[in-house]
Amino acid sequence: MSRDSALFFARLVAVLLPAALLGGALASQYIGGLFPCEMCMWQRWPLAGAIGAGLAAILLRRNPFASAVFTLLAALAIATSGAIGAFHAGVEYGWWEGITTCATSGPPVGKTVLEAIMEASLVRCDVAPWTLLGISLAGFNAIFSLGGAITIFALIRRWSRP
Repeated sequence: MSRDSALFFARLVAVLLPAALLGGALASQYIGGLFPCEMCMWQRWPLAGAIGAGLAAILLRRNPFASAVFTLLAALAIATSGAIGAFHAGVEYGWWEGITTCATSGPPVGKTVLEAIMEASLVRCDVAPWTLLGISLAGFNAIFSLGGAITIFALIRRWSRP
């Protein structure tokens, strides 16, 4: 693989991976009805930042050094989301204790504040709402995010060597 193609693929992963992960999270929420807990939301913010940094890397492709810096920033943001996902998965599996607050699915329309509070369903951070082969959504985010960040770091390392 040439140096130029290594940087190209690093930028590609830096944009497409967080877009796919964030898109999947939003689809599971709005199509699948799986409301996110507080830690689920924490995982989304770095992915949004990674998309922005990845797009900046693409816009700066004529300046390879600047493009590589923004690609690395995207990789760091992706790794941050993966680390939060790993922590969240550990909370779901009961390996350690998580935060004490939970999120709600939103207030019902046309209710008073007290009625909305009393009727709001809690979304617990320590219960996985969905699993596949025993892996929760937080676990999948950790796997894909950390794997993607490692891939980007490896591609940038390849690019940086003559």
